Amino acid sequence: MTTRGGPFEGPSPATMQRRAEKMLSHLKLRSVELSVALVDDATIHTLNRDYRHKDKPTDVLAFPLDEEGGPSPQGRRLLGDVILSVDTARRQARQRRRPLLDEMTMLLGHGLLHLIGYDHQTDAEEQEMTALTRELEAVAARRMTAQPAVTPASRRARRTP
Repeated sequence: MTTRGGPFEGPSPATMQRRAEKMLSHLKLRSVELSVALVDDATIHTLNRDYRHKDKPTDVLAFPLDEEGGPSPQGRRLLGDVILSVDTARRQARQRRRPLLDEMTMLLGHGLLHLIGYDHQTDAEEQEMTALTRELEAVAARRMTAQPAVTPASRRARRTP
């Protein structure tokens, strides 16, 4: 996985990478290649105009690389690119009165779902995608909890009825 972009005030590429890795793991997507780019409104505006013929900035774009799911030369499935506009995410976070990291995490999950074939053309698809995006947000935001160390004494205590 590669994450690039910035520097921007707010979530770092490393933070977004950790969140993307948790999402991929939750979706049981192993041995995949994913690229996440953090960009400004001018960059995403150009991409949105050139590839979607919409002459305005947007919050997230997803470009699948391999719809067939075949492996890359390194033996990994190429998922594609998720491009997040930090500028638009910041405005949306302000409007929704939530932290920028939460907004960007939601956009990352939304873009990732597009890469694996989800869409929101119908009400039913919209509901399913919204529910899955929320699930991915929750997974990505969870902190990793340290497991207690397993010692010889704790092993004996578990075996004793």
